[in-house]
Amino acid sequence: MTAAENVCYTLINVPSDSEPPSEVSLKADLEKGEIKAKTEALKKVIIMILNGEKLPGLLMTIIRFVLPLQDHTIKKLLLVFWEIVPKTTPDGKLLQEMILVCDAYRKDLQHPNEFIRGSTLRFLCKLKESELLEPLMPAIRACLEHRHSYVRRNAVLAIYTIYRNFEHLIPDAPELIHDFLVNEKDASCKRNAFMMLIHADQDRALDYLSTCIDQVHTFGDILQLVIVELIYKVCHANPSERARFIRCIYNLLQSSSPAVKYEAAGTLVTLSSAPTAIKAAAQCYIDLIIKESDNNVKLIVLDRLIELKEHPTHERVLQDLVMDILRVLSTPDLEVRKKTLQLALDLVSSRNVEELVIVLKKEVIKTNNVTEHEDTDKYRQLLVRTLHSCSVRFPDMAANVIPVLMEFLSDTNEAAAADVLEFVREAIQRFDNLRPLIIEKMLEVFHAIKTVKIYRGALWILGEYCSTKEDIQSVMTEIRRSLGEIPIVENEIKKETGEVKAEDEVSAAPAQKLVTEMGTYVTQSALSSSRPSKKEEDRPPLRGFLMDGDFYVAASLATTLTKLALRYVAIVQDKKKQNSFVAEAMLIMVTVLHLGKSSLPKKPITDDDVDRISLCLKVLSECSPLMNDIFNKECRKSLSHMLTVRLEEEKLSQKKESEKRNVTVQADDPISFMQLTAKNEMTSKEDQFQLSLLAAMGNTQRKEAADPLASKLNKVTQLTGFSDPVYAEAYVHVNQYDIVLDVLVVNQTSDTLQNCTLELATLGDLKLVEKPSPLTLAPHDFANIKANVKVASTENGIIFGNIVYDVSGAASDRNCVVLSDIHIDIMDYIQPASCTDAEFRQMWAEFEWENKVTVNTNITDLNEYLQHILKSTNMKCLTPEKALSGFCGFMAANLYARSIFGEDALANVSIEKPIHLGPDAPVNGHIRIRAKSQGMALSLGDKINLSQKKTNV
Repeated sequence: MTAAENVCYTLINVPSDSEPPSEVSLKADLEKGEIKAKTEALKKVIIMILNGEKLPGLLMTIIRFVLPLQDHTIKKLLLVFWEIVPKTTPDGKLLQEMILVCDAYRKDLQHPNEFIRGSTLRFLCKLKESELLEPLMPAIRACLEHRHSYVRRNAVLAIYTIYRNFEHLIPDAPELIHDFLVNEKDASCKRNAFMMLIHADQDRALDYLSTCIDQVHTFGDILQLVIVELIYKVCHANPSERARFIRCIYNLLQSSSPAVKYEAAGTLVTLSSAPTAIKAAAQCYIDLIIKESDNNVKLIVLDRLIELKEHPTHERVLQDLVMDILRVLSTPDLEVRKKTLQLALDLVSSRNVEELVIVLKKEVIKTNNVTEHEDTDKYRQLLVRTLHSCSVRFPDMAANVIPVLMEFLSDTNEAAAADVLEFVREAIQRFDNLRPLIIEKMLEVFHAIKTVKIYRGALWILGEYCSTKEDIQSVMTEIRRSLGEIPIVENEIKKETGEVKAEDEVSAAPAQKLVTEMGTYVTQSALSSSRPSKKEEDRPPLRGFLMDGDFYVAASLATTLTKLALRYVAIVQDKKKQNSFVAEAMLIMVTVLHLGKSSLPKKPITDDDVDRISLCLKVLSECSPLMNDIFNKECRKSLSHMLTVRLEEEKLSQKKESEKRNVTVQADDPISFMQLTAKNEMTSKEDQFQLSLLAAMGNTQRKEAADPLASKLNKVTQLTGFSDPVYAEAYVHVNQYDIVLDVLVVNQTSDTLQNCTLELATLGDLKLVEKPSPLTLAPHDFANIKANVKVASTENGIIFGNIVYDVSGAASDRNCVVLSDIHIDIMDYIQPASCTDAEFRQMWAEFEWENKVTVNTNITDLNEYLQHILKSTNMKCLTPEKALSGFCGFMAANLYARSIFGEDALANVSIEKPIHLGPDAPVNGHIRIRAKSQGMALSLGDKINLSQKKTNV
């Protein structure tokens, strides 16, 4: 371990603007000053030594005038001072003065104050000189019997570190600590002693555990955690011990400490794959999620449950716990609910789907009664989608779900209502037996629909699937009711001029209808007291949409009326009734067309909508068989085709997922017998404790790819030239939120380089955590310098700097070697992600930063270019593969990715193949990138620009 990687015990904040004091003034303060002055002087000495000053003249002064003082602050500062001060002569021998220091600490180890004893013992853990520790050993042993637990627990730690570093000083440490552990009552002392035995003498730790295995549940949580770790390590190294300790782990699942329960459940899963063990662990995880208030804890434990589900045998056990998992929905956090619903949906089976649907229906009804909150709407949307998925997978459930969900078509939240409408559309197409029920419910809620988008969808469904005479007439009645009195223009003008009074108008006084400049209606009485009329609120919904200028719904209405009229003509034989119905449909279309052309709506009708309504009028006037087929058969066919394709895609993705999870065993695979396996071949699982420790330290061991280009060398950046006096190269190691630069510095001269310092600066959203410390390099010597850089967001960052040094014995100024820039690749932070088309469109509309990149490539194939862009940007293509297949000379695709900081990146690729330029012409077009932040959009654009051209390797 290099000095830079050693564990840091103490952090000292140094004020950057302070002037370094002189050695003479410090000496005077330490000799003659008051306690306060001596404290300040000692602090300054510590800071100066940390900055590389030697100050050998002050050592004796501190021993004579500061060491004998009994002040606790001084004693604490002295512990830091003795830790950092050089204790040996240049040839490696211990300084004579240290004998005096050693004697002072022997006295402190016998001090009546437990704080001084304990803090001195903590200091001894950091000493690396065995000559200093040897005379103190009897005093350290004696501290094990001190009355106060603070002293005893630090004595155990001191004995452990001394035994680990200098075993010859206390060879009987394991035996001593084992005897201490047997008689000890304090939980923290027992924990420290047990932890020492785990690492120093595992057999003794196991012997102790065997004697008290039935009392483990009565121990304190800190000791229980260490016991879990020991059991895991022992069973991991020697699986035959599992039977001996698995009962103990079961008992610890009932611990009062959440941390112990979590670790015990994780250990139980790794030790046993028996259904009872998995069920107990999963139950423990679910209890933790419900009882813990911290959302981060809930999400972490949910991830563990999701990991359990990934194992095919464990999945069957978890399926029985779906109802318990749904108890987590009581948590108000949306992210927790989202993960819970996804997990429940993955685990649902024909056995428990009915119960799941009942719970979800209750949750949906609950959201209706809750006061409106942003997350309530999103949660309702999640529930609707989950119920939708359940109904598609288990068609028997659709009949129970539809009546509840149809109520939400009249919801003010358009997103939830749109999801319900999509579900209803799929259900009415797939399940013929449910059509009468859906039509009936749709007609019930039709008049209450408040948003135009949902109204359009509902019109389409009613027009497409009403097939009986009664249903068709009911729809016509609802449309007339929703449109109000026709002709619309005449009716509205009459209302404005006051010839027709509003239905709820009760005032008998003569009133004049006026329109204000904001477009609202007011009633002015003879007394000149004006009050707003409820005219706008009283308008039927469809008329309200049309008066607001939304004539797209009119085009949809025309199509619906045409379908209904053509179907009515086919069903009813009576010519008079046929003509009457068709005439009524045409009248409605004409009156809407008239309204659009008038000046009454806020916005006039568009030409597209006029064309659509005119076409429908023409179709009804001619009634040709071809048009009948197009309106009544082809529309439904295209929907059926779309739903079939979507279902196929879902099945394909589920198949791929199940193939990933299913462990396939070939017929000729060797069988491994546990009894015949050597200990070093135990590859059942990696050590979870070691992995979690490495992850916490940022040293996650990623499995290197077989491709040598993907190895560590690929991340090495050369910083200086081979002919420079100092050669430097850096390995850039990207962790999640920080970058570690491991810089190799080589002295290529025959001189000793003093104060060789790596000076770095950053550009972009990067921040240098600490300044690397100076080095002294011997001739042709080399050293590694580590620097940490924190990353705050996804954008291209640049690290630049230089190496400065003094040449030993030279009178010249400091020398400087400028380093090449290190460019941080944003691809390390971008991961492919997926979202629905609606979410993509919403984000596309919301994001304000757009970067348009012109395609400039040597690739000649559209699909190949798209795959190349996906590979080089880490984005995921949202456009289905079927939509991209085939060749038609152009291609449009939507791409999506998310950074580890939660930033979204969207891209739209619009490319074409210029056929007139020949088969070898490269692809051209544009890529539009949108993101919330400017840095993300620009960085992604730069990345695409750099990697557009295909290089022949």
